[in-house]
Amino acid sequence: MWYWLWIAGAVLALDQASKWLALEKLVLHESVPLTPFLNLTLVYNKGAAFGFLSTASGWQNLFFIGVAFVATVVILYLLRRMGAKDRFMAVALMLILGGAIGNLIDRLLYGHVVDFIDVYYGTWHWPAFNVADSAITVGAVMIALDAIGIGRRQSVQ
Repeated sequence: MWYWLWIAGAVLALDQASKWLALEKLVLHESVPLTPFLNLTLVYNKGAAFGFLSTASGWQNLFFIGVAFVATVVILYLLRRMGAKDRFMAVALMLILGGAIGNLIDRLLYGHVVDFIDVYYGTWHWPAFNVADSAITVGAVMIALDAIGIGRRQSVQ
């Protein structure tokens, strides 16, 4: 099942390239409107999803670095044990792996995660996110779908 690692590599490359562009072209906290519901807005997230623990005293960066390392090891272990019929789950895990490594690189290089996608409606804004966050979310949804039987390959009788 190592074949599927290319997906994690593609997510990682797209994530890091998009973050590099955001850092080069955007000004911190200034919005660039793209559509009536989408801005590009550079923000730095020291926490996790939705800014969880972003106001902590600094220990959270090391904590999330550790979580990312553990997640990487667990995902690679699970991938190694998968069979050919587990393609849906392999893709889900590779999306999560690519995203986790993308955000891990940010934490190691900058001490925070670079976010720049701002989705909104009226004055309500979803917390800013990035390509890695999107891949992790899609992978997690795929795992949930697999858990309820959607995406599993059915055996033919």
